[in-house]
Amino acid sequence: MNENQIIENTIAFVKKTLAGAEGGHDWFHIERVYKNALLIAKDENVDVFIVSLGALLHDIADAKFYNGDETVGPKMARKFLEYQKVKEVIIIHIENIINNISFKTSLSEGEKFTSPELDVIQDADRLDAIGAVGIARCFNYGGFKNRALYDPEIAPNLKMTKAEYKNSTAPTINHFYEKLLLLKDKMNTKAGKRIAKDRHNYMQSFLDQFLNEFNGFK
Repeated sequence: MNENQIIENTIAFVKKTLAGAEGGHDWFHIERVYKNALLIAKDENVDVFIVSLGALLHDIADAKFYNGDETVGPKMARKFLEYQKVKEVIIIHIENIINNISFKTSLSEGEKFTSPELDVIQDADRLDAIGAVGIARCFNYGGFKNRALYDPEIAPNLKMTKAEYKNSTAPTINHFYEKLLLLKDKMNTKAGKRIAKDRHNYMQSFLDQFLNEFNGFK
């Protein structure tokens, strides 16, 4: 089976698996990350096949929808890729990408997996968490979890551990300060940094307007 056919099969698999998923982590999120990853990859020395598979499978089973179990995604990806007869070395690389792409991984101690392909996909995923789409996704998930929009008496926790991040029930606005506004300075690639700057500024403008309206200033 050639690489193009495997990618087509992966797209079909992801669409089917994520049918009915929460709106911020559905097929359309995957598609945006996939397209952005391919765009960023044009300026990077990477294996585009691995970038494609990693982007398509990075959220195949997000732990937050599986009681925090971070093993489900890599296992599901491995089972699918083995069926597609993908080389073992590539499967291991995809597993490592899934295990290390998320923001919460950066909050844990110890040595972490790195690769140029992970850098590209991670930037693409983080870009989808900021800007206009990022704002929409953030509030969509907050509503999904029935969280308050904002509570001025609950301050953002800017020094969270991985466990605190995973178990947080803070208001949605806090998530901007605890994660989203931090992503601009965590980008890995030149293209990622360039795109993130505009999205970050848009997000900051939204927050300024939100807080003004919330506090009745205008």
